[in-house]
Amino acid sequence: MRGLTYIQQKQISWAGRKRIELFGSDGNKGAKTYTDTLDENLFIPLYDTVRENFLTGDGGELNASKPKKPKMHALHSSSALGVNVFQYWMNKEDLSPILQACNLCNQGNNIKGKISFERKLPINSIFRFPPNIDVFIETEEHPNCKAYAVECKFSEAYGSYKSIGLKEKYLNLDNSIWKDIPNIYKLSQQICPNDEMFRYLHPAQLIKHILGLKRMYPKSKFRLLYLWYNVLGEEGYSHEHEISKFLSIAKKDKIQFHAISYQELFVNLRNYFYNDNENYIDYLFDRYF
Repeated sequence: MRGLTYIQQKQISWAGRKRIELFGSDGNKGAKTYTDTLDENLFIPLYDTVRENFLTGDGGELNASKPKKPKMHALHSSSALGVNVFQYWMNKEDLSPILQACNLCNQGNNIKGKISFERKLPINSIFRFPPNIDVFIETEEHPNCKAYAVECKFSEAYGSYKSIGLKEKYLNLDNSIWKDIPNIYKLSQQICPNDEMFRYLHPAQLIKHILGLKRMYPKSKFRLLYLWYNVLGEEGYSHEHEISKFLSIAKKDKIQFHAISYQELFVNLRNYFYNDNENYIDYLFDRYF
């Protein structure tokens, strides 16, 4: 079974168990993989601040005109999955449990900070639309890391589209932004303007995030996490291989790039933080594991 089909069927089965009526993306047209209301697709309703994050972002996740459904209503929405995992922690005083579950910090840390979604990471004023990172965690008084940026992927990697290359104007930026990441620059040249090297990963997007983060922080002060959904078979294997390939390139340039599957994240949450978070973790396992 194709990865995309597996994810969609798994989500449809979950909706059936919850007796959630499903619709096509355009009302009665298309595969019935969209919920009628956004709340049906979320563990807890969107906080007002999170809704504002998405409304001011460039992804149009909440925008649609009837009978079309907003993208975040899709059962296979990576934005909805990201919200279901991270919004829960926004009102927590200590963010170290979710960061530890993501393998981003050590056990016993107490990390305070602010979680936001669809954070813009400007690279240069010549670009009309800066890259938007799915989840952004700014820390308070943390000596080693000022920000954790998370790129969330659910079904996208297993669709039919090709990985998009990097436009030449990124390579023409002031050399100061590239000089301390020569291996990433070399990869950028290889995937410009078309990416013939990667099928499941989208390295151009990750490179843009790195450039944006480098404009904000020294490269030792941020962490970029690729959070992805694993599937069985050739597609999952190849996706993981491409992630490892990018990881090795970023490591050579001393970029703190990390990757973890949602499934591993869920297991970490259950193993270390199940007490007092039972409903949240049970929801994630029942729906996505």
